Amino acid sequence: MTQSASPDIISMMGWKGCALLVASAGAVGGILNAYFTDHGLRRPTVMNGIWCPGAIGNIIVGAVSAIISWALYGSGAGVDIAIATANTREVISLRLSALAGALLVGIAGARWLTNEVDKALLDESVRHVARKSLSPEQNEELHGCDTPRKVLKVVARV
Repeated sequence: MTQSASPDIISMMGWKGCALLVASAGAVGGILNAYFTDHGLRRPTVMNGIWCPGAIGNIIVGAVSAIISWALYGSGAGVDIAIATANTREVISLRLSALAGALLVGIAGARWLTNEVDKALLDESVRHVARKSLSPEQNEELHGCDTPRKVLKVVARV
């Protein structure tokens, strides 16, 4: 037995409501990425001159990525935002698969941002280490780091 949403709710929601749901799913993807890649939800910070966007940046990038993907390749691609005749009524549909796709695109978009920041943190870490010689204890501490943020903290203290 399948249930379907009332057509009145979907038609009242319109393309803006669908876009909001897609953006929300992308934002959840950004939150998931922020939580799993940074070991928690962090605030935006600047670390040794490198901007780390934190959870807020991941949420924004995830939501924007999901909207762009939905508008280019999903059911949002067929929506006319400005039409010549205001009386025509478009059929708007939003399937669960579109929301699941928006969640995945949100994770992927936020992951891209995270990877760019991690790359910059590791580059800065290498610059710090290249100027110094490390003791065996410092090498061991550096070896135990599991995120680029921790690597930079360790090498900045050396």
